[in-house]
Amino acid sequence: MRERGNKSEWLAGSLLLAHPKLRDPNFARTVVYIGMHDANGAFGLVLNRLLAIDVADHMEGWDRVISRPAVLFKGGPVEPSAVLGLATPLDEPGAGWSEMAGGAGLIDLSLPAADTAPRLAHLRMFLGYSGWGAGQLENEIREEGWFVVPLQDGDLFTAEPDGLWRRVLRRQPGKLAMFAYFPEDPTRH
Repeated sequence: MRERGNKSEWLAGSLLLAHPKLRDPNFARTVVYIGMHDANGAFGLVLNRLLAIDVADHMEGWDRVISRPAVLFKGGPVEPSAVLGLATPLDEPGAGWSEMAGGAGLIDLSLPAADTAPRLAHLRMFLGYSGWGAGQLENEIREEGWFVVPLQDGDLFTAEPDGLWRRVLRRQPGKLAMFAYFPEDPTRH
């Protein structure tokens, strides 16, 4: 939660940027969209870990609406064999829609693509997700494992996810932007 005076707010709809000192291979230099966050924990998807798996080869019919690059992403270490579809609707999302923060939601990929895909403006598919139990994410933020920043249009479905961590850091005010230039291995120069 962010502290503002005496009020706290949940982080749903925010981005987590891994602090350069975060060395966990699941999260080093990641950008995580927080879709849900409450007293029970948080749910997120890593936006910048592409996998060399073409959607068209495995998810028939969904490839015509998938955002570029049209590959699966590694959403996080939890349930790594589950495929999740993060989407934004063109209008009313209809059946199989679970709304999350920031105008996005999860779409049920077991529904027929021919019926569901035309209702979507954007779609990205992830293997696994990122999850935190009650208080876990808040502790990681206090321990300076993550920077919490606002989500902007274009972040969720960027065509250039590889550079997202640096781009999001560079647009931050003040000293936070300097972390975009932190070397991947500070012991080498």
